[in-house]
Amino acid sequence: MFIKQPLDEFLGFQYKKRDDQHLEITVPIQDLFINSAGVVHGGVISSLADVAMTNLVPANEAGVQRALTVDLNVSFLKPAAGSQLTAKARIEKAGKTLVHTECLIYNDQEELVAKSKAILFRTK
Repeated sequence: MFIKQPLDEFLGFQYKKRDDQHLEITVPIQDLFINSAGVVHGGVISSLADVAMTNLVPANEAGVQRALTVDLNVSFLKPAAGSQLTAKARIEKAGKTLVHTECLIYNDQEELVAKSKAILFRTK
């Protein structure tokens, strides 16, 4: 089950679970996301990566997340533009308490626009 939170619905995130270690989130680019330089704001890209990686740890039956981000790193490789972005997240190492994750974000031309890593803390 995916996390249920208003921000994700507001941004228009569309989830697709690949398997227990991989998932994708696609988001249509809205005018609201564009910064003064004419490309997607880094905060939107960071949020997309964070949500993708936190959803690698399944939510409970009520949609409440079971992991919190304790460290997040985002590297922007290319200005993001187009009609949509796709985050492809995976678990690198899942421990009892900490989960190391990675996320690659692509534009609608399948060009890599950002890379992210996060360490998640499992909650009860």
